[in-house]
Amino acid sequence: MGCEIVMQVAFVTGCFDVLHMGHIKLFDYAKELADVLYVAVDSDARVAEAKGRARPINSLADRMAMLEHLECVDDVVAFATDSDLGGIIEIIRPDFLVVGSDWKGKPIIGGHHAGEIKYFDRIEDYSTTNIISRGFVR
Repeated sequence: MGCEIVMQVAFVTGCFDVLHMGHIKLFDYAKELADVLYVAVDSDARVAEAKGRARPINSLADRMAMLEHLECVDDVVAFATDSDLGGIIEIIRPDFLVVGSDWKGKPIIGGHHAGEIKYFDRIEDYSTTNIISRGFVR
């Protein structure tokens, strides 16, 4: 008679260009849901396309390294296209796909491969765009 260990998996995706407390609270929320937290990070080209030529501030390698050093993050993967992201989610098949509440009512890439989609309420004062606009990053 064997003993089966079942681990819950959460999955979060984003740019994570300039880490801030909003990101940390997101990761903490996701980790409270599961035993394992995967974080998927947009490629440099994808960030530039979405946010403008001045972004990202930090390279993909640097963003991934910072995330890998967070205690709550168990693994970090990168993606360059919607198809890449969907494929990663299909392989991992997370129990919880955690996305910002601004995605409510919108199609979620790979959502059909997750057990449940959970929405995280963004914290208004914390965003990389706000940090840049206040002149803290040039």
